[in-house]
Amino acid sequence: MAQARRPAARSTNPADYQRVPRPVAAMAKDFPDGYHNPRHSHERAQLVFAAHGAMLVSTSAGSWAVPPQRAVWMPAGVTHEIRMVGAVAMRTLYIRQDAAARLPAGVRVLAVSPLLRELILRACALPIAYDEDGPAGRIMAMILDEIAALPTVALDLPLPRDARLGRICRALSAELGATRTLSDWGRDAGASPRTLARLFVKETGLTFAAWRQQARLLAATAMLAAGEPITRIALELGYESPSAFTAMFKRALGAPPSHYFDGNG
Repeated sequence: MAQARRPAARSTNPADYQRVPRPVAAMAKDFPDGYHNPRHSHERAQLVFAAHGAMLVSTSAGSWAVPPQRAVWMPAGVTHEIRMVGAVAMRTLYIRQDAAARLPAGVRVLAVSPLLRELILRACALPIAYDEDGPAGRIMAMILDEIAALPTVALDLPLPRDARLGRICRALSAELGATRTLSDWGRDAGASPRTLARLFVKETGLTFAAWRQQARLLAATAMLAAGEPITRIALELGYESPSAFTAMFKRALGAPPSHYFDGNG
């Protein structure tokens, strides 16, 4: 199996990859645990792949958890920030506008296939100005086909625009183990539970309970990637037992937390 390593002389400055005269430009860059890449955007769309470690990606519209062996698709021009969970081996494909035309229009977390993983690692070892008519060009074309076929993983958390709801969501995210009801939050926000319930669905597409569960799910994937034991995660996130947490996790992502990072999960 190909190893997640990069040639020593390869640039790690994203600006060097935005106007490469090729449809796909591949960059390898490693980050330490806790590193914060502040808000920025790129001229090209990107597929940001976590070969090792996990990432938390945020835009003004929401947040996405990117566990190992998953990737986030980021359309061109979208302002975003990334926080690393564990040491992260980031492998990024910058994709020219014409080549990205059939790829997702919005931010997505994608389940990377074993084939695409190997193709990404190979792309990072190819010359930046690769021969488009040779084997390297065929590798890049195959990469685009694979990205188009990848399934989306439900690791997104939409954020509301309403100021009252925004305050509640930020407070919820800071204490995910809390069991406060919508009535409790409403007293602090100066709004009735009925108003808040309507706003949650209108602005996020989720009920209050579903939004909180999704926030817990994103937090859980990051904690799992950091090596936290399942029992501790379950208790910190407000579940009555590890089995209750495991059942929620399996319903949402199709695999129990103990096996989610095995293979392609």
